[in-house]
Amino acid sequence: MMKKQVFIATLVILSITALISMFVMAQPGKDRVPAETQGGATVVVPPHAVEIAPGIFNLGTARDVDGKIVEGYMFIDYKKGFSHKPNHKPGNGINGGTTSTCFAFLAKGAKWKNTEPYVLDITNSDGMTDAFVDSVTAASLDAWDSQVAFEIFGNRNLSSVVDGADTEAPDNKNEIFFGNITEPGVIAVTIVWGIFSGPPSIRKLVEFDAVFDDPDFLWGDAGPTSETSLGNTSIMDYNNIAVHEFGHGAGMSHPSDSCTEESEYRFAQEGETKKRTLNAGDIDGVKKLYG
Repeated sequence: MMKKQVFIATLVILSITALISMFVMAQPGKDRVPAETQGGATVVVPPHAVEIAPGIFNLGTARDVDGKIVEGYMFIDYKKGFSHKPNHKPGNGINGGTTSTCFAFLAKGAKWKNTEPYVLDITNSDGMTDAFVDSVTAASLDAWDSQVAFEIFGNRNLSSVVDGADTEAPDNKNEIFFGNITEPGVIAVTIVWGIFSGPPSIRKLVEFDAVFDDPDFLWGDAGPTSETSLGNTSIMDYNNIAVHEFGHGAGMSHPSDSCTEESEYRFAQEGETKKRTLNAGDIDGVKKLYG
């Protein structure tokens, strides 16, 4: 009888302990797993990131899947008119990044050495169909591919899945998806990992992740391409923004703020469609990088 009572008491204690543990784990706090690793849908600027130019953050160094030391940069692209006060040191480029009036590189020579496939999650809350997101993504990547002899971006990898933007270290997947970007006023974020220092001949890109802010914008097709006027100003044009983000994925940085007509100009707005087609500075830059 005594043994039975002890056994029952033990079960009660274990049950209470389990309930307490579940309650504690459910509470918000510093020890919780970051949302980025819980499903990949939320993107934050990590505490260790350092803003080195307006909207460009250094993520530090890490090792890639091959064990090589690489460096990460996060491009944060704001809505036109949003007041952002950066905390950065003045200067252009990253490590010897070539700049002109209307193009800039992440770093001279930092480009893809092999054609890169990508992983796409078409999930969105704006009613865009799978076929639309798939075709527009491919067209936006081709905007850069079509300007150079080297095929920068390959085909969509259907055997892999998106698991989140990599702000700590690359995972050897180029991921494109719609998510929640917590930084206010941000349309999209692209993270690029690579080797950006040393002789230009050894520099290269190893990964990019592009995230489009879903909760704060209505994504879709804003209308016909126009270099001079806006389309539907209630819609953030996916093609327009994707071309810009994939420019970062190809190795391009933001040009001078006077280059308002370039696809890589760092601001955009609803209804804008002119970034769908590259401007002279964009074309000149990608040809020089991959020439």
